[in-house]
Amino acid sequence: MTKQKTLWACTNCGHSENKWVGCCPTCKEWNTFEEEASLSDDTSRYSGTLTHAKPIKIGDVEISTAPRISTGFEEVNRLLGGGLIQGSLTLLGGEPGIGKSTLLLQLSGQLAAQGLVVLYVCGEESAEQTSLRAQRIGVGNTSIYLLPETMFSAIKKHIDSIKPDVLIVDSVQIVYKPELPSSPGSVSQVREISMEAMQIAKGLGITTFLIGHVTKGGELAGPRVLEHIVDTVLEFEGDRTQGYRMIRSHKNRFGPTDDVALFQMEEKGLIEVKNPSEALLHERIHGVSGSVIIPTIEGTRALLVEVQALASSSAFTNSSRRSTGIDAKRLGLLLAVLEKRMGFQMHTTDVFVSVAGGLRINEPAVDLGVILAIASSFLNKVIPSDVVVIGEVGLNGEVRSVPRIESRIKEALNMGFKRCILAKKNMKGVSTTLQDKIRLHPIERVETAIEVAFG
Repeated sequence: MTKQKTLWACTNCGHSENKWVGCCPTCKEWNTFEEEASLSDDTSRYSGTLTHAKPIKIGDVEISTAPRISTGFEEVNRLLGGGLIQGSLTLLGGEPGIGKSTLLLQLSGQLAAQGLVVLYVCGEESAEQTSLRAQRIGVGNTSIYLLPETMFSAIKKHIDSIKPDVLIVDSVQIVYKPELPSSPGSVSQVREISMEAMQIAKGLGITTFLIGHVTKGGELAGPRVLEHIVDTVLEFEGDRTQGYRMIRSHKNRFGPTDDVALFQMEEKGLIEVKNPSEALLHERIHGVSGSVIIPTIEGTRALLVEVQALASSSAFTNSSRRSTGIDAKRLGLLLAVLEKRMGFQMHTTDVFVSVAGGLRINEPAVDLGVILAIASSFLNKVIPSDVVVIGEVGLNGEVRSVPRIESRIKEALNMGFKRCILAKKNMKGVSTTLQDKIRLHPIERVETAIEVAFG
């Protein structure tokens, strides 16, 4: 008998080596290599039938005009660019218990109501458990088939017999191919299963969804090749203990990227939030220090979010810096600007910053708002409740312009705000008509912003 060959594969990007190495030469991550048995030469990699493609002139390619399939959710349709594409492959990731299975069960009910046949592979749960959840959220169409199976060869047989229009695999980490010697969820298993799913979606024209696990760091588990294979990557964000859930599109071959959709988790499942700004601000308390409203852009939509800050004297030598929804490194940079340019003694102060509603904001346009929220709490002065703040802050304390300024101001106007603090260079991007509807305070430096906010 020939000795079985083993390889070391990176769990982050899928790169393989003949022996263990500390740092992956491809993605530069440390301690990500795991040992696994390699696929034998006589084992077929993909069970699907491969067709031989021929080169075609770019002008002779026939463009499909097939209509998109509505998901029954306006927010999801907008997130996907107008609806589902037949034969597309979508990866949905998120923390355990955040609502991935619930959302896809609701989508199954909406798609089955349109006459489509849905095959739901519930590998992590029994058919009874999935059926009970479906009944709780009001999904019970006869066109939905539940398959509690984890072996891919058996799943493939049921796909050939049922011939579904939509395939949902819950989850890609639990399905395995027995001819592969590695365990389910390993790099080789996830890579092979995702490639098989792509063959099924493209070859048979089946709209396919894959549910993926996430790591402790919040990133999608498995090799990075999984994200390259699929057409669309959707990821749940937000605290599962909170009522709000945000779905963000990180990749979309058929629509816009970095777009978001906001949902609220209730007993009957996920409910669309049609006016996110109103939902995020309805619990805001007026007349308290450390609170500021910031218009932020998420994809194609402007949202108003409340940033709260708490600055208090530290009882220890090393002061605390904690943030929720804001990058911790960015927070440290802004605190350094406050201390250097304004003379605030932040090194002896504990600072806590949070975005209300459990959302996460990544764009630098919230810099000025975060600084004013911290200054408001530090000085114990209240920022007027009818003011919104927009601007990026540089290391020299200058306030820089941000893109899509009119969309942000229009959203603030719709929510009843009367004043706006923004970068002076953004004034050329605001029309005269819009300037007549809201009082604008153009500034160039952080010091001026603090004077205007508390003046």
